[in-house]
Amino acid sequence: MMAAPGQTPTPKVPPKAARRSSGEMARTGAMVVLAVLITLFAVTNLDEVKVHWIFGSSRAPLIIVIVISLLVGIVLTYFAERLVRKRR
Repeated sequence: MMAAPGQTPTPKVPPKAARRSSGEMARTGAMVVLAVLITLFAVTNLDEVKVHWIFGSSRAPLIIVIVISLLVGIVLTYFAERLVRKRR
């Protein structure tokens, strides 16, 4: 880069590398720990279980039954909260 006459060129200083704050590092660490715990939970719940439906029954890995139950609970909670808000 050329400087204007009578001025000395200013060297380009590369920007400092972005550093993570301690809060971001703690959040990342917590996410890693949570991922490890979820993985361990899933691996220890791979046993086949018999699921009884209203009509008939079937077999499925326990972790699948747990995840489906969790998702159904989340959906029901979402719609129940919407219903309560509508009535207000």
